[in-house]
Amino acid sequence: MNMMAAQFAAPLSISAATPVIPAGRLPSVGLRSQLLWAARVRVLWLVGGFAALALIALLRIISLGLVGQAPTRTSLEDALLPPRGEITDRNGAPLARAFPAYALWFDPKAMGDSGAPLVRSPQAVANDLKAIFPDINAARMARRLASGQAGYLRRRILPEEANRVFALGEIALEIPRETDRYYPQGTLAAHVLGYVVEDKGGQVGMEQVLEGRLSHPDKRDTPVALSIDVRVQGALEDELRRGMLATNAIGAAGLVLDVDTGEVMALASLPEFDPNTAGAAGATNVFNRATNGVFELGSTFKPLSVAAAIDAGVVRDLGKAWDATPVEIGRRTIKDLHPKGASLNVPQALVYSSNTVTARVADALGPERLRQNMIDLGMDRRPFIELPAKGKPIWPQGPWSRITNMTVSYGHGLAVTPLHLASAYAAMVNGGIWRPATLMKLAPADVPRGRRVFKESTSSKMRQMLRMISLYGTGKSADAPGYRVGGKTGSAEKAGRGGYNKTSLVSSFAAAFPMDAPRYVVVVVVDEPKGTVASSFQRTAAFTAAPVVGRLVPRIGPMLGVAPDDSRDVDISDLRYLVDRGK
Repeated sequence: MNMMAAQFAAPLSISAATPVIPAGRLPSVGLRSQLLWAARVRVLWLVGGFAALALIALLRIISLGLVGQAPTRTSLEDALLPPRGEITDRNGAPLARAFPAYALWFDPKAMGDSGAPLVRSPQAVANDLKAIFPDINAARMARRLASGQAGYLRRRILPEEANRVFALGEIALEIPRETDRYYPQGTLAAHVLGYVVEDKGGQVGMEQVLEGRLSHPDKRDTPVALSIDVRVQGALEDELRRGMLATNAIGAAGLVLDVDTGEVMALASLPEFDPNTAGAAGATNVFNRATNGVFELGSTFKPLSVAAAIDAGVVRDLGKAWDATPVEIGRRTIKDLHPKGASLNVPQALVYSSNTVTARVADALGPERLRQNMIDLGMDRRPFIELPAKGKPIWPQGPWSRITNMTVSYGHGLAVTPLHLASAYAAMVNGGIWRPATLMKLAPADVPRGRRVFKESTSSKMRQMLRMISLYGTGKSADAPGYRVGGKTGSAEKAGRGGYNKTSLVSSFAAAFPMDAPRYVVVVVVDEPKGTVASSFQRTAAFTAAPVVGRLVPRIGPMLGVAPDDSRDVDISDLRYLVDRGK
């Protein structure tokens, strides 16, 4: 026990190398310093690592931008995209889109190479299909099934129809699910849109024009906005159809055009077709009367000829009396349908639609100047628009003779499309600037500057005279209260072999509104109208085409931001005095 106590009592042996810890100091100070140093090193390494990664990423971006290629879209991303881009109207309403659908396919080898392709007879199966699809021809379908030729029996069937076909128990009748092109508005704007054929792409219309963009993998996820407004388009087609049916016409065409941008707000040709049912065999009624049909548009040319004469200084005094008696030139005699006296001034000539005075004004202007004015308005070439269907004008070749100059002035001897006329009227009323028409929605910065074809003062004077025609002349039935419509009628016999056909007319009306500050041009053409009870047994434009405009403008005005206002109008008091003076 004493020995143990002695051992514990003995002093500890301390070497010289062992540091002496001062009294009251913690024994971990050195260790803490080492830990702090190690932490600083780790932070520095971490910061350096992040900096290196950022540098590598920056260098990679630079290399891709300078010499590399952008990463390609993955197959999953590509599968999620529609196979064809969507087309919308200017407000985003869908006009054409990809749509999942079912098809009916006949596979005669579905049951193997041996044995009949069908469980029952082809006739029995055809009769069952007839019960599901009433429009098919059962006998033709039976022959198709008996031929043993694989292929589509129908390209689009409804889900409930697919269930009924499946219930037939015929293995050879397959129902593949496919992506189809669908036009949710049906026949609306069919001539604008066109249609799509499997493995051939877009056919006619904007489907063909936009083929590259709609089918491009990097662009088809963004809808393409057209200039048209489906509401305006629907109203235009409705009123055109009403006017066509009321006069038993063979067709009709119409346009609504923004006078300041050239954007087409609506474009229609009747009769129409359904792009949903068009296929490889094509579709009936695809001919576009608005952009591809060329017509002599008659007296709608008279304001253009008068505007050219005013611009050139040939017509300075609107009160001057012009000879209104028949014009004898060679073997031709130019006369008025309804003579109003031996002389007329220019405002009277437009109100009464005088051929004789217009011809004499054009004669004073001269063939070269009128011809150049028509060239400036684009009348000598196909219309300016994206559509592939663009009619070539029937343009008088070589220098214009005196008789050619006179007849062109009142809309004969030169055949153009309704779109030509719409663009010309837009230039005549918008201050004198001609712009190409477009079916693409334009941003303000993309509106073309256009080219000047009329003086601004001439445009102002023509706005007065067009308004006067709608109030007191042949365009009375186009006047819509509060909308200040101005325009001109045109009725021309259709040219054919051996001369003009007196029983076939093309009736047209070209208008703009509101005439005190024009925003839109409306052109309506009725092809071969008949005199009916609805048209007071008349075929001319005053009774056939002008009423269509009179009904259309109040429908589309509010849609286009033009509200009726009876407190505003164009001041035509000076012209009214000139018109009334000869009465």
